[in-house]
Amino acid sequence: MKTALANYDKSKSYALNEALEIVKKNATAKFDETVEMHVKLGVDAKKTDQQVRGTMVLPKGLGKSKVVAVIAKGEKVLEAKSAGADFTGDADLVEKISKGWLDFDVLVATPDMMKDLSKLGKVLGPKGLMPNPKSGTVTFDVGRVVKELKAGRIEFKMDDSGNLHTAVGKASFTPDDLAANIQSLLQAIQSAKPSTAKGIYISNVTLTSTMGPGVRLAHEALIQ
Repeated sequence: MKTALANYDKSKSYALNEALEIVKKNATAKFDETVEMHVKLGVDAKKTDQQVRGTMVLPKGLGKSKVVAVIAKGEKVLEAKSAGADFTGDADLVEKISKGWLDFDVLVATPDMMKDLSKLGKVLGPKGLMPNPKSGTVTFDVGRVVKELKAGRIEFKMDDSGNLHTAVGKASFTPDDLAANIQSLLQAIQSAKPSTAKGIYISNVTLTSTMGPGVRLAHEALIQ
């Protein structure tokens, strides 16, 4: 960490290409580190009308395909399978999950199956896996959602302190691919600005790798 911190000025905000060069240089772990973006928002996190949340498809993906499970009936099961879902089912899959099976990253469900899923709140809720209309995972359009998730769709959601923490790719990505993901995500966050938010909306952006230190990003020019 001392070596990594010596590679740059922690108090300085860097242009995107410079920031990515530093982040990639400091990603020295033996595994392919995830590159993350942390955003401090100028909103009142206690007000419900200033919550920031949304979904988007990263243009260059995340470097790892998500394992997607779909709970649906009839033709919607076939639609999910055709779109690339890893696991599909209806009551049988609900029963399997109720017994502790959670070998998936995202769970999608059609609205008519939510009554059956409601009893799994204690299992799925703490893991952040309960399907939710706001994140687009409760839908009859399962084919489109599965394809988007497989292509790199992510959800961004503000925490209780008014911060967003989101993966934007892998350290092995080219700088251009990481830059494309970061710029698209910043634009999506900007578009999600609450109408009641006042003052500076995106106040601070930091890039980091899994094991590396944070690098401040001069983000203003990227959201105009």
